[in-house]
Amino acid sequence: MNLARMAASRMEAGRPVRAGLIGAGKFGSMFLAQVPTIAGLEVTAIADLAPDHARAACRTVGWDDARTEKIAFTEDGTALAARDDVEVVIEATGQPRAGISHAQAAIAAGKHVVMVNVEADVLAGPALAQRAASAEVVYSMAYGDQPALVAELVDWARASGFSVAAAGKGTKYLPEYHHVTPDNVWEHYGLSLDEARRAGMNPQMFNSFLDGTKSAIEMAAIANATGLAVPRAGLSFPPCGVDDLPHVLRPRSAGGQLEHSGMVEVVSSLERDGRPVYRDLRWGVYVLLEAPNDYAAACFRQYGLPTDSTGRYAAMYKPFHLIGLELSISVLSAALRREPTGCAHSFRGNVAAVAKRDLAAGEMLDGEGGYTVWGKLVPADAGASADVLPIGLAHGIPLVRNVSEGEILTFSDVKIPDDEVIGIYREATLTA
Repeated sequence: MNLARMAASRMEAGRPVRAGLIGAGKFGSMFLAQVPTIAGLEVTAIADLAPDHARAACRTVGWDDARTEKIAFTEDGTALAARDDVEVVIEATGQPRAGISHAQAAIAAGKHVVMVNVEADVLAGPALAQRAASAEVVYSMAYGDQPALVAELVDWARASGFSVAAAGKGTKYLPEYHHVTPDNVWEHYGLSLDEARRAGMNPQMFNSFLDGTKSAIEMAAIANATGLAVPRAGLSFPPCGVDDLPHVLRPRSAGGQLEHSGMVEVVSSLERDGRPVYRDLRWGVYVLLEAPNDYAAACFRQYGLPTDSTGRYAAMYKPFHLIGLELSISVLSAALRREPTGCAHSFRGNVAAVAKRDLAAGEMLDGEGGYTVWGKLVPADAGASADVLPIGLAHGIPLVRNVSEGEILTFSDVKIPDDEVIGIYREATLTA
């Protein structure tokens, strides 16, 4: 609760926290919008494959020419990570291979890393965190994004003496969404193709949110950061509003829907027939608490928490998240407290590439949110034994055999180079 004061002290001392941003997309732009109003925080460099796009992003979020002209713009994220005027590197490209490379460069240069790129984190987060610790720098999840907010709730619950029965987020989900492609994604958002194009919206990125892939990635990140378990059959996306969280997400042994206590799960804002869920949690996050004793259970009721019929399970939730508008919390925490806002510790969850349709040998996989595969959350132990192909690596590589719709792909199904990224992924899986 002291970050603003600590940052202001750095400004008064003439040593503001200096950040470098890699990737000036929506998340990065939201962060840039807040920087001018945060005393003690500066952005000194921005890397983007299209520097003119990055400059335009600065103008779009309201930066004046004087502030923009102070920024070093570059196409090279690795070069940004090596700059003397960058203390914290923010990786916001969304590309897993690029994210891993940039994080390694930043750690090697002695810089803290805020990994907005959840796709990279679920491939290599535990290994990157270990390397950062060895280099005495911070590797952190991005506050404002749902995984970090869930990790915060879980930590709060445990530090308060509660057992965590479940934790996760809400989203819009129906089973048929797993087969949606970029060609028909906009109808599910209530947009026309022209409207989406005029808004500059990327259909493959938005399809990842819809087809279940992004939810799987985010739950894997949460499991890896908190030690919570992953459902063996994958996410079930039960329809559930905030008032019903304690009933639905308690373990089956207590009358709920989860395999056991201590799991990640995503709740849907739609009933299976498409009707909206009452008081849904589409934009929010939650943690389900289990009372350690009768006295605590009584306090749940006395202070208005939603509880199940036994009173032993109660939900704490945050209905919204502001993604990039909150990212400065991670940047300042890393620089001033030397503490991450969530960090991968072990490889608990993997995100397997699953065929959206029958695929033929020779076809090129197009990765997250595309036409060929969607991402399914699986336990890391099962993933290691089955040698599943992670969704983050299922891009730009050809199939070497036919794969049926609904089948989980393995490394033996594709032709993929055994490169540095594969190496650090294998290293991360050893932390399970």
